[in-house]
Amino acid sequence: MLNRALYKNIARTNSDKHMTLAFVDYEDGKVTLSGQHEEVLIIRANGDVERIDTVELGFPVGLEADIAPFVQTEVLNFGPDDVLLLHTDGVTEAENPDGVLYGFDRMCACAKANAGKPAKAIIEAILAEVKAHIDTQKMFDDITLVVMKHR
Repeated sequence: MLNRALYKNIARTNSDKHMTLAFVDYEDGKVTLSGQHEEVLIIRANGDVERIDTVELGFPVGLEADIAPFVQTEVLNFGPDDVLLLHTDGVTEAENPDGVLYGFDRMCACAKANAGKPAKAIIEAILAEVKAHIDTQKMFDDITLVVMKHR
């Protein structure tokens, strides 16, 4: 229903705007992801890092009248002290004054270095790094982070 409403309004206003939508559900030690998003990062309690490609999990909302055929799900193990991180491309594509992107690897390293902290502290650490990286450069995109930590 949301997609149909957005699709009609985008067509009516002749806009090139759209959005992605991701659903995350946790139950019994498993996380179910649905919807397209940037790569999802999982930092396991033992320090292992997993990059989850979500391109097959959905379709940007508002580009097609019916997205049902495009939407899929993926179920991942999510155990105690694991960290799940979702982000918008505004984080990884944040540029410094020389045009260098912050990047996924830098975000991943910061998240891993702070994985022992609460979710809010992981977000704060990444945001502090991104702000330091962009320095005086103007932000060109939204910066959104969602961090879930299994207790």
